[in-house]
Amino acid sequence: MNPPSTLPVSFEFFPPKTPEGVEKLRVVRQALYAQKPEFCSVTYGAGGSTHEGTFATVRDILAEGVAAASHFSCIGATRASVREQLGQLRAMKVNRLVALRGDLPSGYGAGSEFHHASDLVAFIRAETGDHFHIEVAAYPEMHPQAKSPQADLQAFATKVKAGADSAITQYFYSASAYLRFMDETRKLGVDVPVVPGIMPITSSTQLMRFSDACGAEIPRWIRLRLQSFGDDTASIRAFGLDVVTDLCMLLRGAGVPGLHFYTMNQSVATLEICRRLGL
Repeated sequence: MNPPSTLPVSFEFFPPKTPEGVEKLRVVRQALYAQKPEFCSVTYGAGGSTHEGTFATVRDILAEGVAAASHFSCIGATRASVREQLGQLRAMKVNRLVALRGDLPSGYGAGSEFHHASDLVAFIRAETGDHFHIEVAAYPEMHPQAKSPQADLQAFATKVKAGADSAITQYFYSASAYLRFMDETRKLGVDVPVVPGIMPITSSTQLMRFSDACGAEIPRWIRLRLQSFGDDTASIRAFGLDVVTDLCMLLRGAGVPGLHFYTMNQSVATLEICRRLGL
């Protein structure tokens, strides 16, 4: 693959919980729009717990003239509730979804009419045809709940065969994990674009917590360097910018179809990485 001369970027946000958070995110988005993102996605809480905030943030992004993708999870959902929310999104002129199984909220019953993201993808296709561009999740280092690497690859292939157009990966810091994943999925006949998910490093404790929860591997050399900085936030951020920029350069050299930044509702680190990449 030849590295593209320009590289599409997209950004992920989570729905703010306070009026102050809403205003802060508005400022962050305006700064990031300078990168002319292909789209901005908005996350969806466990069991759809944030869906009203998700849809409100999606409306704001659309009103600002930028394409928006709503995350959409199915655990705890019924066909009727999914059908209703798909109708809301169509009425909002949303045409891109990130379809996920999602997490079960604590204290929530296990009853659900959907058990896998592939069930949701197939249902969206059956209900709405080709109206939505459907993104699904990919896990270069294996989903933490998968029974085996091969089972995880098969689950990804099943989502694509159910009707997914493209995928966004869990974040990672080993380019070889992504490249190996791509080789293995191609052997299964899966050839949709798989965009790497990029997590800027701005806080050591936050990164460790997220990674432990989602199964993303932090290479030992990165973990030890971060620990060596202690509470020196300036050094953590400088090191993080170098590490993530180098990763993005490797990925661009390998010809990835784009970069999807997990912004954590911040703009500074993402903008600096894009600047260093010449985007």
